[in-house]
Amino acid sequence: MATKPKLLIVLGPTASGKTGLAIKLCQKYSGEIISADSRQIYQEMDIGTAKPNKEELAAAKHHLVDFIKPNYNFTLAEFIKLANNNIEKLHKEDKLPIMAGGTGLYISAIADNYDLPKGKIDLGLRKRLENKSNTELFEMLAELDPQSATTIDPNNARRLIRALEYVIINQKSFIASQSVKQSPYDILQLGIKIDKDILLKRINKRVDLMIEQGLVAVVKDLIAKYDKNLPSLRTVGYQEIIDHLEGKTTLEEAIELIKIHTRQYAKRQMTWFKRDKNIKWIKSYTEANKLVKKWLK
Repeated sequence: MATKPKLLIVLGPTASGKTGLAIKLCQKYSGEIISADSRQIYQEMDIGTAKPNKEELAAAKHHLVDFIKPNYNFTLAEFIKLANNNIEKLHKEDKLPIMAGGTGLYISAIADNYDLPKGKIDLGLRKRLENKSNTELFEMLAELDPQSATTIDPNNARRLIRALEYVIINQKSFIASQSVKQSPYDILQLGIKIDKDILLKRINKRVDLMIEQGLVAVVKDLIAKYDKNLPSLRTVGYQEIIDHLEGKTTLEEAIELIKIHTRQYAKRQMTWFKRDKNIKWIKSYTEANKLVKKWLK
């Protein structure tokens, strides 16, 4: 039997240190990083998305970062195709592909080799759903398909609508309908286990740094160029600043809301990851290195 090509995955909640660990492993094992983050794909959004900085980009080559405009409708199917293409390319170059990120759906789609459900399209239903607020969409999904609701960002209107369309038309759970095939890869998934108090401090520090680096000015420029209701801008860190710029909150209130919503996002990430029993949870580079070394033998 032919040996399956290797794929290393580094995952964890936001602010847990995924990029740093992935870079160290890249340097140790001649690898390159494939980002599995649904916000780092966008150009013009360097602040507030935890996109790798210049030093990190210089330390290890990154793929699927900073390559589309904020108004591009990027789908899960496109991610799967691009990720697999990059994995194949790196194998041909004798490099270890290291997927790193916190978007659970992206990681599961590759690790579990998703075959996405092909849903019918009802334009009338889509129009009705598009007229609802994110809160209304999320509440609908939580009632009709609670399993899928735990996996989708409540601010991601496009994903909420797609899931609702599928559930309403097919009368089946969206997430449960994503059939899983045997993976073409030999995968090692490393999850970063981090103390809650440490994670909380890191989140608060990261948010304060985002503000210092000029997040407000970045958001102001973006909403002058693009529709403020784009899925890329209806995300944590951006939505709160948009509300502030519209006079709905003070800057202090917006900052506090970003911290609260980021904590909630981290909790949702862990809820997703805990379902996967194949993840090996580690607390340090030393632990990670030991597992990778054994896996590569």
